[in-house]
Formats: sequence, structure tokens, C-alpha cells
Amino acid sequence: MKKLVLLFAVSAITILSCSKDGDNGASNSDFAALEDSVTINFVNKTAIPGYEDLLTKATTFNNVVTALNSATTEDNLTAAKTAWKDMRKTWEQCEGYLFGPVEDDNYDPNMDTWPVDYVQMDSLLNSSNALEIADIEGLATLSLRGYHPIEYILWGTDGKRAAAALTAREKKYITSLTVDLKNTCTKLRDSWVVAGGNYAAKVLNAGKGSQPFPTKQSLFTAIAAGLADICGEVGESKMKDPYDAQDPNIVESPFSGNSTTDFKNNIVGAYNVYMGTFLGSNGKSLHALVAAKNLSLDTKLQQQFEAAIGSFDAITMPYEKAIISQRGLCATTMSNLVTLKGTIEGDLENFILTNIKD
Repeated sequence: MKKLVLLFAVSAITILSCSKDGDNGASNSDFAALEDSVTINFVNKTAIPGYEDLLTKATTFNNVVTALNSATTEDNLTAAKTAWKDMRKTWEQCEGYLFGPVEDDNYDPNMDTWPVDYVQMDSLLNSSNALEIADIEGLATLSLRGYHPIEYILWGTDGKRAAAALTAREKKYITSLTVDLKNTCTKLRDSWVVAGGNYAAKVLNAGKGSQPFPTKQSLFTAIAAGLADICGEVGESKMKDPYDAQDPNIVESPFSGNSTTDFKNNIVGAYNVYMGTFLGSNGKSLHALVAAKNLSLDTKLQQQFEAAIGSFDAITMPYEKAIISQRGLCATTMSNLVTLKGTIEGDLENFILTNIKD
């Protein structure tokens, strides 16, 4: 997610309740119980499962790259590309709740800084650096760690890298990069679980006066802010910067042609956090809280999420080409994201401040 500074059509929803949108009948005690359920479900059905899935896919990816290093065949290269995209899908969706250790302990920039610095990468590959795990961890240039140098080696500058073109140094580098990536995902998962840093307990203790969430309101505000932030990150940075500059070189995942999919998965992840359907699980979420008090706001948010997500599908070419040839479609998606972000920062956060007092 960190950028290195270089430079569903919605279904018709019929509201059957005759209650006022400002209060749809939830008693104070029912609403307080719902707040607790949302907190528990966020931890146990969204955050931890998301990072568990990320670690599982990082492990699979590491195994596939190990196989590629041992037998550099086209089949193994294709398998590595598929595993990279599979891991990216989970990571991009996990960015829908980008707060806590993933930011506090710099796990995000260690995995996802971009764009790749080609000059420094070439210098590194041509150096005497042993490219062991410790060497990767010690790199001062974060864009030389994580997803994107791996992407560059797997696809090449034109997206057509052949297995036979991989050099011994590139294979050594990518093997260490994938171990480093797996290690970072392990630390991220461990930061949440009881046997590790147990950040989950800090979330579950929201409203008990302790930091970082002395009130439940502060937790739900943080979750909502995470949704707004990723909408802004995608619409106002990841998409807008290369769009304005008409520069394919600063698109997030240009070698794999995966950028539009990355962007969409960011917003799908945010929507899943709002709806409580993360990675196929179902639980109480912000959606349930909003629907309990303000059905029209819940409907508005769902419509805007689905409009934004659906608009990505209209972009039919890789984003680095779309910023030249499908600019109107790109602009529509960015506009949808600005609208959605505004509703989250305005209506949703105001709902939280008004209705969650503990």
C-alpha cells in the first residue's frame, strides 16, 4: 500500500420498516449488545482470519518459488505468478482494516512499497551482496523488499519474462524475498493472536478505558477511518497519480497487469469489513449497527460501495494502458470512490459519534 515518493449494479432494496430512519427500533440494551457482537466478530471473523489466510498464501507462494528455483520451467514460473496474484488478493482485501500492528510496526511498507527502483535493483543484483534473508531485512530501500521486486522478476518489464531468462542472482534474490515476505506475514498474524502480541485483546477491551481504544466509539471510528482511508488511497493516489501524469511507470503493479484487480480488491475488502462477510465468513458488523438505527444510510453505503466496485469492471485493459486509452472509465471509478469516501467520513462517522456513546 505504501507508495514510495518518486516523482455490484446494486439490487433494488425495499425498506419494509415504518420506523424512522433515525432509530429503527433498537433498544439501548440491544444496541449495546450488538456493539459487543460487532467487536468480537471483527476480531474473530475478519482481522485474525484475514491475516491467517495471508500467511497461508505466503507459505504456499514461498513453496512455489522454491520449486521454481530448483526447476526453472515455464510451468513453475506460471505457478509462481498465480500464487503471487492469489496472495495479493488477500493482502489487498486486508488493507480494508489498515490499523494496528500492520501500520504501527511497519509491516505494510516492508511488504508493499512501490514503485520498484530499477537502478538500485540492478545495482543490488550486480553487487557482491549475498542476498540472504538478513541482507533483505537490512535493505534501506523498502521498494527492494516485498511484492513488487518479486513481481518485476516474475514478469519482467514487458510482462513476458520467460523462465529461461531468470538469472542465478534473480532466483537467489526472489527466493530470499519470498522467505522475507512469509516472515513478515508470520509476524503480522502473530501480532494479533493470544500467543503473540495479542492486539486482539486491545480491540476486545475497547470501551474499558485502556489504550488504544478507551471507548467503543474510538474503535468504531478507527474501523470507519480505515474504510475511508483505503477509498482515498485508491481513488486519490493509486489511481489518480499515474492518471494525472499519464505515467505507466508509477502504477502500483504494472509488470503483472494486476493493478486494477488490486484496486478493486482494496474496495471489496473495505465493503466486506462493512458488511461482515470477510473471506466468506459472516458476522455482525458496522452494517448491522447502522441498519439498526438508520436504514437509509445503510442502503446508501451499500449502493455506493457496489457502484464503486462495479465500475472497476468497466476498465477492460491493464491500468497502465487504461490511463491513456480509457481515461473516462478511470475517472468514473475515481469519482465513485470520492463519493463513497465522503459518505464514510461524513455520514458514517457522524452516525458513530451520535449513536455510540460508550
